[in-house]
Amino acid sequence: MITRELLSRLLILSLVLFNIGCDQVTKSIVRENVGYNENIKIISDHFTLTKVENSGAFLSSGDWLPGPVKFVLLSLLPLLVLGYGIYFVMTKTEMSKLFLTGICFVIGGGIGNLYDRILYGSVTDFLHIDFVIFQTGIFNIADVSIMIGMFMILIHLYFKKSEPELA
Repeated sequence: MITRELLSRLLILSLVLFNIGCDQVTKSIVRENVGYNENIKIISDHFTLTKVENSGAFLSSGDWLPGPVKFVLLSLLPLLVLGYGIYFVMTKTEMSKLFLTGICFVIGGGIGNLYDRILYGSVTDFLHIDFVIFQTGIFNIADVSIMIGMFMILIHLYFKKSEPELA
């Protein structure tokens, strides 16, 4: 018989795997069908696809680091943090659903990008938004998962902070 605890853990893993899967499927489609620096207009010039490989972290930061330092900071350290994150969500039982979902999104996105970095030596980025006064760098679905997850975590922390303490 499936216990509530087992079901909860399976849902957590499913949410993480769903985020990884969405990221990896979209990156695979882009790798196979979009040329490097090709510019495919989705919504005029405002939302475009363009494939680039990012060997650094967010907005190519750390790309200039020497190989061993880059490996430690961009592969080994994230692997340890993501491993702890999975341990945390699988063992901690008292979390709000919003907070837990946010953490799962961040872990799933982090694993998606780390998988690329380890397997290919870089992360495939392909989405770009340009609304004149607001423009992004080129990003991917893992980055979207991380940003959505962080937004959920921040909302949880904001509302948790504003709740009165019970004595």
